[in-house]
Parts: sequence; C-alpha cells; structure tokens
Amino acid sequence: MNEFTVEELAPLSYGKGLPEAKRISGSIPVYGSNGIIGYHNEAFTYGPTVVIGRKGTVGVVHLSKIPCWPIDTTFFIDFENLDEARFMYYALKSAGLEKMNSDSAVPGLNRDAAHARTLWLPNEDSWEAIAGVLGALDDKIDHNRHTAQTLEQLARAVYRAWFVDFEPMKAKAAGAGSFPSMPQHVFDALPTNFVDSAIGPVPEGWEVENIGDVVTVKGGSTPSTKEPDYWDGGEHRWATPKDLSRLSHPVLLDTERHITNAGVDQISSGLLPVGTVLMSSRAPIGYLAISRVPTAVNQGFIAMICDGPLPPAFILNWARSSMETIRARAGGTTFPEISKKNFRPIPIMKPPDEVVAAYGQAVDPLFGLLTACVKENDCLAETRDYILPHLLSGQVTVEAADG
Repeated sequence: MNEFTVEELAPLSYGKGLPEAKRISGSIPVYGSNGIIGYHNEAFTYGPTVVIGRKGTVGVVHLSKIPCWPIDTTFFIDFENLDEARFMYYALKSAGLEKMNSDSAVPGLNRDAAHARTLWLPNEDSWEAIAGVLGALDDKIDHNRHTAQTLEQLARAVYRAWFVDFEPMKAKAAGAGSFPSMPQHVFDALPTNFVDSAIGPVPEGWEVENIGDVVTVKGGSTPSTKEPDYWDGGEHRWATPKDLSRLSHPVLLDTERHITNAGVDQISSGLLPVGTVLMSSRAPIGYLAISRVPTAVNQGFIAMICDGPLPPAFILNWARSSMETIRARAGGTTFPEISKKNFRPIPIMKPPDEVVAAYGQAVDPLFGLLTACVKENDCLAETRDYILPHLLSGQVTVEAADG
C-alpha cells in the first residue's frame, strides 16, 4: 500500500460558469455539483472527466466518460483515457470528501483541504485492473438503466396512443384494418365515434367515472419517532415522498426507513399491497411509483390500491397524464397539497374490460422487465459498493489482463 494526497494524484481544477441561457443545444453533458444538469454543444474538458461537487452538494464524485462542461460549483480532473478516470473516480469516492464541508451557511469544499486529503492505495500496476472490475459493474448498471428507461417510455407511449390520442379509433375510422400491439378482436370492436364527457370527447360507449370509484384511495401517517418499538429492527417498508424522489424509474422496491409490526398498527391504512400506485400529495405533488413490495406510507401520499377494473400501469400513466388537473385541485397556504377528499372526485375514463385487458397484455411485460432491471441494478450496486473498499485497501487483489 502507498500513501498519496489528492493533490499528488489528481490536482483539482475549478469548473467554469455556463448559465442555462447561454447553453446551445448539443450532446455534451453539463455537470453541476449534483450531476448532469443539462447539455451544451461544446466541452470544457478534453477527455474523460471526474467531477466533484464544490458548492451545494459537497464532495459528491461523478464520472463523465466523455469530455464535458463542469460548471463553477464543481472541481474537475480530466484524463487521457477512461481507465485512469475510472480508477480516480473510485479512489475519490472513497476519500470522504462529502464530509469536508467548510462553510456552515452555504455548503462548500475547500480545495486546499481536499488536496491535503490522504489516500492509501495499492500498487499502481493494479489500478487498471481494479478500474476494469468496478467499471464492468457500472457499465452493466448503465445498460440496465437505459433499458429500463426505454421500457418505461414504451409503456407511456402505448397509454398515450390508446387512451389520450385515441390512435386505434382514428386509424379504424380512416379505414385501417388493424392497429399495432392491439389484438384483432379488440380492434374490431372499437367504436369510431366520439361523445362529449366531463373530460372531453371519449369513444362512444366508454365510461367516465370518478377515480375514487375505480381505485381505493388511502393516506398514511408517521408513528411517533420517539417510540423505539415502532422503528427499531423494523422489517416493513415505510415510504416518504423522499423515497420516490430518489427513484430513477417508477418502481418502489425499498425505502430508507423501516417500521415494526407495532409501527404498522399505528397507521390506519396499514401495509399497502403490492401494485399500489403511490403519488406524493405535497412538497411536491406528483412523484409517482408502483410499489412492488408491501409498503406503509406517511401522510405525504395519495395511495391508490388497484382493486377495481383498472390495473396499476393504467393508473400510473393516467396520474402522470392528468397531473395538471390533479394539481389544480390542490389547496394549502404554506405549500400546495391535494387531499383525498379533493382527489377522489377527479374524473377518469374507464375503457371496456377487453380493452383494459389488452392494454395489460401489452404493458405488463414491459413493467416486469423494468422491475427486473431495477432489482438487478440494486444487486450490482450493492456488490460494487462492497468490493470497492476491499479492492482499494488491497484486501482483495485482481490481476491485470494479459496483453
């Protein structure tokens, strides 16, 4: 093992300001202290870049595999090749820079203090191999993330085509004999006329009901945090809107805090079943996810148990497409909040059962694959975070590839 300072390994450079108004549409990522904040048409760095939060989100380390533009709330280091950048990214992630806030009013990372930070690292001839092992895990995580994003976009597109733009009905009215992804017998039964309703024109014969009549709407609460029996050793998930804000995809598999059986007993809605659609009801309104595990929630939610004719994927996409209407029903003086009372009467279109079933056949596999990607990423990230300190401390060694 060898001792280095951050300055010896990778002197930190200051990012350069780039206001949003001055960015020109392009593919170059613009990094702030908390990650990518936009894109530009030119880069400020020349190669793969490690970016460190300097103001705001202090000491958080990011890796850009391509040249990028770190703004003036960051430090950065650019490299000739990706392997070098990757190893330094992992080394700096282990340096505890996020604990070095030097300003109590506005969080900030002092460069001199960061430069003096000491790192103990294995021999330099192992760095490329270490970067390769950890990088392979992160590459797979990135691949899964992009796959999940594509699956989510497909599910949204099907909902919009069928139930917002009514493309199958319009295609049939124009003389088409079928519609992609829709079973033939369902297409054949579609109406081609529209009638007025509380939500505008809808296909003739399709119903419009209140959301509270097609799902069971629940809220939640917070058991006393001063009572250890409600929290210590808790085995049940307990969600807050913060848990949803951290999701990359609308699938909830775990929560930051857990509660005990005694804690669950303090919440009138108890444990909500798998498939419940969760929507944050305040601060802000509109975080959305389908719970894939039994979950209790705090008071910041509208929880929709899909025990009626419409499945979770339909309700999720309905809520997303209806968010303007939902927010318009909000009250509150300090911050907007949608109550269950104001939420339940919001109108929702209810297609015939055979159309809903066909929609489920089209999108349920997409959400199944999306959930599998998210689960695998959780396992991969856990593995990476476990082996990273062991590799950097020399407790676990890897051999460089031949050639």
